[in-house]
Order: sequence, then structure tokens, then C-alpha cells
Amino acid sequence: MTDNQTIAPSFRDFVLSSLKVGCLGFGGPAGQIALMHREWVDHKRWIDEPRYLHALSYCTLLPGPEAQQLATYIGWLLHGVRGGLAAGLLFILPGAVLVTGLAWLYAAQGDQPWLAAAFWGVTAAVLALVAEALQRVGKRALNGRSDLIVAILAFVALAVFSAPFPLVILAAALVGLIGSRGVARPSAAPQMPVPLTRTLGTAALWLLIWLTPLVAVVLTLGHGHWLSRVGEVFAALAAVTFGGAYAMLAWLQQQAVEVQGWLTTAQMIDGLGLAETTPGPLVLVNGFVGFMAGWKNGGWLWGLAGAGMALWQTFAPSFLYIFAGGPYAERLRQSPAATGLLRAVTAAVLGVIGSLALWFALHVVFTGAAMVATPWGGRMSVPVWGSFDLWALVLAVAAGVALIRFHVNVMLVIVGCAVVGLVKWMVGI
Repeated sequence: MTDNQTIAPSFRDFVLSSLKVGCLGFGGPAGQIALMHREWVDHKRWIDEPRYLHALSYCTLLPGPEAQQLATYIGWLLHGVRGGLAAGLLFILPGAVLVTGLAWLYAAQGDQPWLAAAFWGVTAAVLALVAEALQRVGKRALNGRSDLIVAILAFVALAVFSAPFPLVILAAALVGLIGSRGVARPSAAPQMPVPLTRTLGTAALWLLIWLTPLVAVVLTLGHGHWLSRVGEVFAALAAVTFGGAYAMLAWLQQQAVEVQGWLTTAQMIDGLGLAETTPGPLVLVNGFVGFMAGWKNGGWLWGLAGAGMALWQTFAPSFLYIFAGGPYAERLRQSPAATGLLRAVTAAVLGVIGSLALWFALHVVFTGAAMVATPWGGRMSVPVWGSFDLWALVLAVAAGVALIRFHVNVMLVIVGCAVVGLVKWMVGI
């Protein structure tokens, strides 16, 4: 299923590479997308640039975690369903294990100053990883002035005007669609149409796999049981949340804290910090929320059940979207309209990543933030200037120089920043 210019990997090599990506996937979706590009496009040459960006654009249009869906899509391209399963599962497994273990440590022992100090250092490293990701993705996604304009407008719409993510993506898609008029159809090998019965069968199978655990819990424990509610909340979240992890945080905060009462606002923020500093997608915070819900209702065994339910409902739908929709997304590569649409969406995604990077930078370099009203009727988060953290800025810049200028190994940078945080705490700086 690979193009002529690429090198087809063995299944064993691809599994090992997918495990590497899962273990080193720090930095949120921006860092993970850049890591997969570096590993599978630049170094291994298993997939070419246009196909990678096409897959990224398609996954961006889906609800749920786009980075995990991208890994699944590439695995499916290279080795069919087993490749998609291997890449998608290995992408989340290391981080899921770490987040669940740290959730147990957090629930059992409470706040630990040494752990907070290490996380402070790692957070600065993550900011540097996002900066590196912006540089890498930007060089490849921006192929002309129109792409740059779309990326800037998407950034301004999100960072300044707090525009809804779906609206930004829709606007970019319309721009790409209009701009594709008059473009010649790209040359490509003819592809056989996908039978509708096969698509429906694939969708039905994965819908069954996705929802069976939830249905079983509801039938066994009842609709009102906390574990049933965990499944229902995260199933709904996976089905309707567009725009990645940050887009779903406000809704998750409302449901988990205010409606369900599974944890406090402070605990929710701490869980987000844990997810930020472990490999895998940021939505692994869902596992933390599920664990805390179970811990509150019966201890660590129920915590594992809650984490498992939350993670299953979050990530299982990705396989449905890729295995059922992937063949149609591949056929769209031959359409000038679809190519133009997805190219503009890719440029807009760079603007989205930029706005998230700005948000993250403000929360790393400043320890406090406030919501202020804007002249155009919205609300925007601004830093509290008295909370400026000079050490965090210095460490983030140093980590960025190590990554971007000297190409230091990602894990070495993360471990080094954690050590700096521990030393800073021990000497009382």
C-alpha cells in the first residue's frame, strides 16, 4: 500500500518503531505529529510527504485524538488492519500505563514536593518540544503564501477571538475548495471503489467493539452507577469533540468536576499536568479522571476499572473512523477539490498548533492567569505579570536550543530538565 518512492517496512520493524513513538511521544499533539514525521517520513522513508500530510488533514477533521488516529492511519496504510491496531495501541499504551500509575501515586500519597519539582522541569521541556514541532511541521505544511495566510488567520481566530475550532476548520476547508478550482486532476494509480457493504460491516464491527463494555456495565451495575456514567461521559466526548485535547478540556472540566463531582478543580489541573509530562496524547488525562472517580468510589481496584473504561471509550472510536473511513480518504487523494481542501485544513492546523503553543507558553512562563473581557465581546486568558517565572523561561529556551540547534535526543532533554527541576527544589531556588 506504499508509494513507489517509499520503502516498505517489515511488520516487526514497524511494530518496534511504533513502540518507540509511543515511548517518546512527549509534547502533546504538536510534538507527536512531528515525532512521527521525523521517524516515518524523514528517517525511515516508509511514507512520503504528501501522503503524510493528507493523512494528517483527514485525521484533523475527525472527532477525538488526531495524533493517535494519524498513527493508526499510517499503520493501516503500511500493514492493513494489523498495522493500524499495532500503531494505534502502541501509541497510547506506554502513556496510559504511566498515567494510571501516577494517578494511583497521586491518590494514595497526595502532593509530593519532589514530584512537583520534577514536573516543573519537564513542563519547560515540553514547551521546547512544541516549539520544535511548530518549526518542523511549519516547514513542510506551508508551501505557498496562501498556506501562510490561512495559518495566520486560523491562529488569530483562535488565540485572539476564541473562535470555535469547527468554524475555523470549516472556513479553511471552504478556502481550499474555492482555491482548487481549475487545478488539474493529479496523476495517481486507479483505485477500486470500496463496496458499501464492506464499509457498513467494518463500521458495525467496530461500533460493537467500542460500545460493548459500556453496555455490559450498564446492564450489570445499572444506569446510575458511577462506572456507567464514566462510560457514558467519555463515549459522548469521543463522538462529538472536534479540535483535539484542548478543545475538550472545558467540557470535561464541567462534567467531571461540576456535574459528576469525581474530582476537584485543583485535582483536574494536576491530572492535566501529569498527562502533559508523560508520553502519549494529552487526552490520557481522561484515564486520570476515570481513576480518580473509581478511587473516590471504592479504592484502587475501582480506580483501575474507571481508568480502563475512560480510556476505552476515548480511543476505541479511532479504529472505527480509520478502518471504515480510510479507504474513502485515500480515494480523495485523486480529487483536486479534496486535495485543495485538505491542504488548507493542514495550514489551518498549523495555526491551531500555534495557538495551543501560545496558551501553553503562557501557562509555563507565568504561574498565574486571569480571564478578561475583550472589546469584541469574548473572553481571553492573559498572564498575571507578577507571576512571571524567569527560571522556567530560561530552562525552556535552553531546552529549545538543545533540540532545534543541536538536535539532542528528546529523552535526554526531558530527563535533563526534570533533574534541573529537582536540583532547583533541593537548593531552595
